[in-house]
Amino acid sequence: MSATLSVDPAGPRGWDEPVRIAVRGLAPGQPVTLRASLRDEKGARFRAHARYRADAGGELDLARAPALGGSFAGLEPMGLLWALEAERPSWRLLKRDVRTPFAVELEALDGHEPDAGRPLARAVLERRFLPPWVRRVPVRAGRVRATLFLPPGPGPFPGIMDLYGVGGRLVEYRASLLSGKGFAVMALAYYNYDDLPKNMDTLHLEYFEEAVSYLLNHPEVKGPGIGLLGISKGGELCLSMASFLKGITAAVIINGSVANIGGTLHYKDETLPPLGFSRDRIKVTKDGFADIVDVLNNPLEGHDQKSFIPVERSNTTFLFLVGQDDRNWKSEFYAHEASKRLQAHGKEKPQIICYPGAGHNIEPPYFPWYQGTVHGILGIPVTCGGEPRAHAMAQVDVWQQLQSFFHKHLGGKGGEISAKL
Repeated sequence: MSATLSVDPAGPRGWDEPVRIAVRGLAPGQPVTLRASLRDEKGARFRAHARYRADAGGELDLARAPALGGSFAGLEPMGLLWALEAERPSWRLLKRDVRTPFAVELEALDGHEPDAGRPLARAVLERRFLPPWVRRVPVRAGRVRATLFLPPGPGPFPGIMDLYGVGGRLVEYRASLLSGKGFAVMALAYYNYDDLPKNMDTLHLEYFEEAVSYLLNHPEVKGPGIGLLGISKGGELCLSMASFLKGITAAVIINGSVANIGGTLHYKDETLPPLGFSRDRIKVTKDGFADIVDVLNNPLEGHDQKSFIPVERSNTTFLFLVGQDDRNWKSEFYAHEASKRLQAHGKEKPQIICYPGAGHNIEPPYFPWYQGTVHGILGIPVTCGGEPRAHAMAQVDVWQQLQSFFHKHLGGKGGEISAKL
């Protein structure tokens, strides 16, 4: 009997959805190597592999069989995805066009690498980012440059604005996946896209206020307020929006800063200067990446206190999600300082969840961890921190935490919308 490689559920699935991978028709106890390969939209190849042994019945089920080594070890049913590693140095897996899926090629080989022999079975795992029932609506309203993702049905739906960090552009894949869970999610660009400013040396909160107004006034968005979701610089901007603007009910901050960083922030007659920093505090890891966690000044000291975001003004409910090994900046310290400031002014204590072994770029589930990348401001390769397995586990929990938080504070039925594919 020839071997077969199966994926359950079969057919296209969302990138954030777990699947069960199994090989059947093997000899009892047969050594097998499983390999995964993905090519991104820039042509970069990502690969992962793991060594296994079939059970007494000639079956290999990744939900029950631990990996014996390779890109990961132990019981990791989704390890072939989260352990994908780029062949190009410092290359990050991104999804640039959510309308097309990624194709993950799976292959089972006889024996254990590096001496694995003949191919036994193959399968292709199609991982999509835009659920077929979600509507993608480009937004070009006034100054606002964004994409709105709407669940099926008449609505209204809980509204969320999604902001990414340094690098600019319009990043849609988290918003498109999240919309499949019953939210109206607007991915917002704020620089380095279309006719927006090319850099973030100067940002005006009036732009973000216009985007909030657009989302709140959309007929398919449920009021009276919206949610904010931001990571890194996007998380910092979400804190500023919640502090200065109206209409923000809940905000999830993933590894954000409590001080304004990178450029000057204006709102009406108020200005937040950028937090100071010193390149002299850069360290170099054994792998040659810059460790910049100590580069920024303390926002609680001296002139840099002017950069501190006035979170005490906010009536927003916050959830801080923190990678404890974030090497870009001191995310855990910033989250606790924001909490202290809020409580000192009689505001609601925010929830803070810290993830040991998780680094800076916490993405939706099964995005692979990467050691470092070229920093958008400093222009040098920096380490992001974290450890692959712990970071992968954190991403799964973060995804569930933020959905539960938004459903609780914005309303909605919760869970993924069921629809015929």
